[in-house]
Amino acid sequence: MEKLSNLKCLLFLGLLNLSVALSNAAAQENPKTIDLPKELERVLRDYETHWQNSNATQLANLFIEDGYILRPNKPITKGRSNIEEAYQNAGGKLELEAYDYSIDGSTGYIIGGYKVHESWPAIGKFILTLRKEEGKWMITADMDNRNEPRKNE
Repeated sequence: MEKLSNLKCLLFLGLLNLSVALSNAAAQENPKTIDLPKELERVLRDYETHWQNSNATQLANLFIEDGYILRPNKPITKGRSNIEEAYQNAGGKLELEAYDYSIDGSTGYIIGGYKVHESWPAIGKFILTLRKEEGKWMITADMDNRNEPRKNE
């Protein structure tokens, strides 16, 4: 009888551990992607294009004149010319996806994730704050970080 009780206890603990592991895995999944209004979608697609083409000038031109980039393990970068300089070595495959957004008058934001292949999960997340200038949405600040540290960090 005692062996049966111990077996039930072990089975219960095993199921409990499995339940916790599955709920933690579900909590780590990226949120569902959403569709953005065309004018905000343009910001993401232009960012992807200029990044993939390693075009620091065009990337910087997506920002307001006194915009910011806030990158992991780097000082804050302020101003379009400094952003252009910071992005001189930027480039490579980039896919951006939106999880949430808001617009209030001439200000807004996009929260999303980034990945290096369309069918892979996001490897990081970002928030873009935006301001509409002369009828066009511009980035005021871009902050991103990886979901897991790089191997050399």
